This record gives sequence, structure tokens and C-alpha cells, in this order.
Amino acid sequence: MVILKSRAEIEEMRKAGRIVAAFHQAIAGMIRPGITTLDIELFAVKYLKENGAKAYTIGYNGYPFATCASVNDVIAHGFPNRKPLKEGDIVTIDIVAEADGWIGDSAWCYAVGEVSEEARNLMRVTKECLYLGIEKAVVGNRIGDVMHAVQTHAERNGFSVVLDLLGHGVGREMHEEPNYPHVGKPGKGFRLNEGMVFTIEPMLNAGKALMTIDADGWTARTADGSLSAQYEHTIAITADGPIILTAQ
Repeated sequence: MVILKSRAEIEEMRKAGRIVAAFHQAIAGMIRPGITTLDIELFAVKYLKENGAKAYTIGYNGYPFATCASVNDVIAHGFPNRKPLKEGDIVTIDIVAEADGWIGDSAWCYAVGEVSEEARNLMRVTKECLYLGIEKAVVGNRIGDVMHAVQTHAERNGFSVVLDLLGHGVGREMHEEPNYPHVGKPGKGFRLNEGMVFTIEPMLNAGKALMTIDADGWTARTADGSLSAQYEHTIAITADGPIILTAQ
């Protein structure tokens, strides 16, 4: 069941969204060769606590961290670790904050120093896919309209869209109905109604869309070893257009 939010509830959700956005702004200056994803994780735990939020993912279905740190060929759900990031890496940091009982969820991909042209293009196109999808997230459209914009832009630029990891509703829980892939056909799928709050979070691969899961049961990586990037916002559907609750 899709849980529609009132205008007042959407306003209440802004706090979690602002905290997540500010976290991403804070770590943008930290990410450089030599830093570890565990350094970022420890900063995240402290940052959330100091800003009146909880790290929602710690303990979620057994997940042990406040962040997901996905480097190079890791698509999503990578575990933070002590391995230093090196020049040329790309890393997606995903964080979910709970504040006053509401959730904010956003992932962002970062370049570590100077990266390859392929990596730059992948990051650019993935971010463009996110915002093209948001433009289509208006009352009366269908989710297929949103995801068709994502899919066509990705494929036009030579990248594939991960099919096995889904966008989702957001509210008092991180994962609410509905769930949906980031591909679609115009006019298909559920209709967007005022009060819906959900993520748009395209994950694009430089190679094929196929993925594997590591022995830890979480880490999803490209089956062919190609690079992967992700950008994610939590958005609210209103009569005045989409509101990006995690806007930086």
C-alpha cells in the first residue's frame, strides 16, 4: 500500500533530507587519495548524532554500517573498509538518516582525484539521468514516464541501467511501497499522485547491466568488472511539482 503524505508531513520530512544533504556537502571536501571509506563511515556516525539524527541502516536486516561505500565496480551496498582510496577511483556514498521519525535517503558519486574520461562521462550521465527523471515526476505522469527518461538517456550515451536494484517509497520507513526499476515505457506503471514520496536513484554501468553479490550477502558489483555510478534523491510529489527533499 502506498502511503501518501500530507503537506505538513512532507514539511516534517525536510529535516532528515537537509541532514543527508549537508552530510554529502561535508564529505565532498574530504574525499581524496589516501582517505578510507571507514574514515567516511566514522565521520557519518558522528555527524548524524551531532545533528539530531540516527543512522537508520545500522542493524537494518543485519547491515552493520551507517553508510554504503561502493568503489569502482561496486554498484551498491559496499561495506566501508580500511583500504585507502586511490587516484582515479570513483566512490558512491549512500546514507539514510532518521530524524523525528522520518527518513532521508541520498547517494552521491565522487571522483577521487583525477579520474578517467570514461569515469567522468559515467558520473555525468548518471547525474543527468537523475535530474531528467525528476523533471518527469509530476502529478498525473506514470512511473514509466520517469524511468523512460532515465533509461533512454543512459542507453543513448552507451551505458546500461541496473535492473535488479530498485527505487522505493520513503516515509517513516526506508523502504515503503511502491518499488520499481529504473527503466520504463511512457504511459506505463503506477500513476504519480500528490503526496507520494520516493527515491529516484539510477545506477549505471559502463559495461553490461548484470551484477553479482559478494559472499558478505550485501555488496553488489558489476558482473563484468566495469565501473558503476549512482546518484539518488528523495523527492515528494506535489501539485506544484516535485520537491527534492535531499537537495544539496
